[in-house]
Amino acid sequence: MDRLKGTIHAVISMVDIVLRPIGTIRTPFKEAGEAPIQPIFSNGIEGTVELDPAYSLGLKDLDGFSHIILLYHFHRSEGFELLQSPFLDREKHGVFSIRSPRRPNPIGLSVVRLLGIEGNILRISDVDMLDGTPLLDIKPYVDPFDVRKDVRIGWLKGRV
Repeated sequence: MDRLKGTIHAVISMVDIVLRPIGTIRTPFKEAGEAPIQPIFSNGIEGTVELDPAYSLGLKDLDGFSHIILLYHFHRSEGFELLQSPFLDREKHGVFSIRSPRRPNPIGLSVVRLLGIEGNILRISDVDMLDGTPLLDIKPYVDPFDVRKDVRIGWLKGRV
């Protein structure tokens, strides 16, 4: 019976997960080569988030935060490789030790500055995503929760 329970658990854990965009990220970047590799390198470049009006009520009190975390779908990414050479190195590294959009689940994460909210439109800066990127979620950036001390940065040490 225990063996059967393990089998059922394995089948349940492999169920497809369906995510639906809650909005669209608008930026000046039309092609991958135009976008900075991280928000910190975008030099204050501005964009907007066009949130589906059905979710506008969920923006209540977000305007009190200076930064937000955007989770989005790398909609122009095709395929993935488990070993890739990232922008800052010629050596191949595991996909889970780099921030490439070519991932098994092409989900991106960026911390951006929130400049303002007008209805269902969020004005943001420090954008690094492509125009038309499907937005999956918004979370407030909270310094005491999100900043870590005594951090190791693996193969990136000495490169950033």
